[in-house]
Amino acid sequence: MNIVSIRFLVSLLLLWISVADVYSDEGHLMSCRSFYGRLDDLKLQKPPRRVLLIPLLSREPHTTESPRWSEQPARTLEAFYRNRFNASVTQLHDIWSWTDYYQQVEQIVQQSHPFDRVILISHGGFDGPVLTNAAFWQDFQVTGNNVKLLQFSESQPGLKHELSITYDTGKNRIFSDYVVTRWPELASKQPTDIWHQLKGLEKQLQPLDQACFQRYCSPDRLATSPEEQRGYRLDLCELVCREPLFAQKTSVEISTERFFHFTKSLSSLVTADGLIFFGACNPGSAAPVKTVEPEPDETELLINSTLAGGPYKSYVHLVSAVTGRITAGPIGNSSAEDIVNRVIMFETNRPQRNLCIVAPAAK
Repeated sequence: MNIVSIRFLVSLLLLWISVADVYSDEGHLMSCRSFYGRLDDLKLQKPPRRVLLIPLLSREPHTTESPRWSEQPARTLEAFYRNRFNASVTQLHDIWSWTDYYQQVEQIVQQSHPFDRVILISHGGFDGPVLTNAAFWQDFQVTGNNVKLLQFSESQPGLKHELSITYDTGKNRIFSDYVVTRWPELASKQPTDIWHQLKGLEKQLQPLDQACFQRYCSPDRLATSPEEQRGYRLDLCELVCREPLFAQKTSVEISTERFFHFTKSLSSLVTADGLIFFGACNPGSAAPVKTVEPEPDETELLINSTLAGGPYKSYVHLVSAVTGRITAGPIGNSSAEDIVNRVIMFETNRPQRNLCIVAPAAK
């Protein structure tokens, strides 16, 4: 084996070690108490008498996964708590959006006492549980011929997605009427789908600038592009060589109001000596350290921010600090079976390396 091959293998080994360290950092595990601490030391209601299960439902594009997959682990855990602890178990149903969640939580808080365990089962990430991005506020702003449509939506509590669409009513009446009459339908779609639908209409209404098209997409120009890229280049010319009828912008930012609205709801559901458990991927994971500055996006915005005195080691650290409740969640990716096993091992006081458990004082 030559020296180049050896260096390549060493580089791969170092890369593997650094990637693995994202989820196995000893300092992070020490703060999680799951492997090194004794669960008996936690000031937690044992055995659990009242349990609330919250399976969150979402349709994932380009997958055959059932949108109701989270209901199966919820049923398994319901049987576990009833049989093991003779606990009273309540389960929420048909939560497709955070609006659904808040409506059901408001009702249950009015009708029931707090619970010893609140367990959310869902898709997730470093910034908490994930539902399909859905609008919670929108507005029309008209100034002369200029119209601005604003919409706020969220898929994770505390991360506000902002969509704005601006257009001039004087440019094309058919386009303006279409947006006004179809806005309720458009508003229910994802931003990329809205963009494609409006661009399709724009293509029908706006003439192609032939000079522009010939400059960039004439047969001679196309011949200089690899064959597999010619279709993409044609689509790009169709897009660029038309007078646009609208502008669309999207952004993601932290909404302290929405985040604290969520954590307040959790606090209202859980007893002071109860547990909040996030059954999802990565709520207990330490945020990966980025060696290269990434493009701005919504990844790890919450736990890396100064929200609630942050940054925090993980999402469960953040939620525990804000709610004043013991909070737990898996480290790394988790299947439905993994989530069930994490909960059962926790309740039977068995140490586990892939669960982060945080008491309120930890940061």
